[in-house]
Amino acid sequence: MDKKLFIYNTITRKKEEFQPVNPPHVGLYVCGPTVYGDPHLGHARPAITFDLLFRYLQHLGYKVRYVRNITDVGHLENDADEGDDKIAKKARLEQLEPMEVVQYYTNRYQDAMKMLNVKSPSIEPRASGHIIEQIELIKKIIDNGFAYEKNGSVYFDVVKYNAKHNYGKLSGRVLDDLMANTRTLDGQDEKQNPFDFALWKVASPEHIMRWPSPWSDGFPGWHLECSAMSTKYLGEPFDIHGGGMDLLFPHHECEIAQSVAANGKEAVRYWMHNNMITINGQKMGKSLGNFITLEELFTGSHKLLQQVYSPMTIRFFILQAQYRSTLDFSNEALQAAEKGLARLMAANRILDKVKPSDKSSIDVNDLTARVYEAMGDDLNSPIAIAALFDWVRNINSLAEAKETITQADLDYLKQNFRSIVFDILGLTDEQSAGGSKQAELTSNLIDMLLNMRLDAKARKDFATSDKIRDELSKMGVVVRDRKDGFDWEIS
Repeated sequence: MDKKLFIYNTITRKKEEFQPVNPPHVGLYVCGPTVYGDPHLGHARPAITFDLLFRYLQHLGYKVRYVRNITDVGHLENDADEGDDKIAKKARLEQLEPMEVVQYYTNRYQDAMKMLNVKSPSIEPRASGHIIEQIELIKKIIDNGFAYEKNGSVYFDVVKYNAKHNYGKLSGRVLDDLMANTRTLDGQDEKQNPFDFALWKVASPEHIMRWPSPWSDGFPGWHLECSAMSTKYLGEPFDIHGGGMDLLFPHHECEIAQSVAANGKEAVRYWMHNNMITINGQKMGKSLGNFITLEELFTGSHKLLQQVYSPMTIRFFILQAQYRSTLDFSNEALQAAEKGLARLMAANRILDKVKPSDKSSIDVNDLTARVYEAMGDDLNSPIAIAALFDWVRNINSLAEAKETITQADLDYLKQNFRSIVFDILGLTDEQSAGGSKQAELTSNLIDMLLNMRLDAKARKDFATSDKIRDELSKMGVVVRDRKDGFDWEIS
């Protein structure tokens, strides 16, 4: 590959040149959703972040196997070792079978991802379909002396593991500090240490989701599924493991410990973590009243929303921040993203109206060079987008004949501009995509009015011409007169 990609590796805390284990093949694993509720804004960021990575790796010519799991069992309240399984709890509340809950919310998640133009992963395994693999992994960890059974449950021995390996190397936590700041009450915990985590939990009589194992009828711990499924489909070691920063500890830390305890080596070469989305500077949470589902965004039905926001507006909003930076949601930010997206799409349509010349006054290689430099620097999408907007100005100058371009350069510009916007960034032109009758009708009506305006100008009926332009402006339609006609966009 002639275009280098540097990514920030969480475990080494530095940017490293990406070198796959088995080029041109790349193994990518990303933690997917726990399917017990509607997908929300917090789900959108990791999905779009790693969709961007997936797309860019493919663009560079890599053959990517992208695995994104569905957590449908073993995810307890507060991600602790005690309490209700979130899916089982939802099933009881709604008087459904747990797998009905799983299927319903899996469908809802997948539908939302399609609307955001997130590509389907190569494989989308479920935790419940890999119980055997998880049991076998537990056996290996026990055989190697890093886990113990107590009353039908199996726990990972963090102290014993840390004596030989470094528990906390990913998150930077020190076990002695964890021990010093953790209190337990004598006789109230069957674990040897409070920070030991469950590999297998015995099911209480009322627990719905359970499977037989050598230790009890029960269910696997939350951390186990990703260790089992990632290596099953990607081998050891595999290239990239991604997820939200909220999963760094304890989930991903525990994954590393499980893999090393079972196989004596780490399973992952590059760890990538996207940062969080805040709402007006606050963490998103139901108790704060700022928990916004994707459906609420697409329909404008949440009390915090001033309007409807389209899926592409959400996608573009997320791409405007580098994935490792915090992204703050606000109506103002989304409205700005909406306008920026409209400018990009308008420029794409204007490209088809540019007329070639005998020579080029602009360097069409500039766009691709800047985008590759930005994307190669840890997927710096905002810098890539800034380059695109510079070229929006160039495209407008070309359409106005302020700059010139040859046919060959124009073809090259069209191909690369569209490849960046649609293939790499994964945006779509919602105004013209999907055969929307409403969008098509709107476009045709505006074109008809602007052609009537041209006729009025030709007759020197400037009053009618100005009236059409002014009325369209009031409706949010920005009209630009060209030497050979007009362009417009909805602001």
